[in-house]
Amino acid sequence: MAMEKPEYGDVEAQRDRLMEGLRAFGANYTEFTQRFATWLGLHSTDAAALVEILYAEDKGSPLSPARLSERVSLSSGATTLLLNRLESAGHIVRTREHTDGRVVTLRSSPEVRPHAEEFFRPYAARMAEEMSQYPPELLQRFEGFLGHLRTTMDTLLAHEYDGKGPGTRPAPRDS
Repeated sequence: MAMEKPEYGDVEAQRDRLMEGLRAFGANYTEFTQRFATWLGLHSTDAAALVEILYAEDKGSPLSPARLSERVSLSSGATTLLLNRLESAGHIVRTREHTDGRVVTLRSSPEVRPHAEEFFRPYAARMAEEMSQYPPELLQRFEGFLGHLRTTMDTLLAHEYDGKGPGTRPAPRDS
């Protein structure tokens, strides 16, 4: 028996639901980061940077200040101030691990890591539990789908929305 193709309206509605789901997931992830900030007594931008540092470190690819700057969309000067705050608070350390001694690597401090693990442990456990309900083939397809969406977003940000939005930015209104 052949599967019926959904009508265009159904596909469009499905895409809308997927986009809404992705938007809501992103908003929830941002809320987790904000609650982590509150829990540690940090500004939300500082906590977002700390989460990026922890995540990169966990993946075996610790960040440089320049790469962190890209990840949290801050200027190099603002990133330096942020890193100074995190270092002063004892949350990160800057090391020189590269053969080029000028390259700085960002690492979480031994003191902050247990706090981050405690905070994010329920999140990680629940996400793993949810994903375990799906066959690996479906997760692989979804992983590919998300990868394509991310590439599309990266391309749009780099080329279409390169600091000014699509097209030209409207002139400011005179008040």
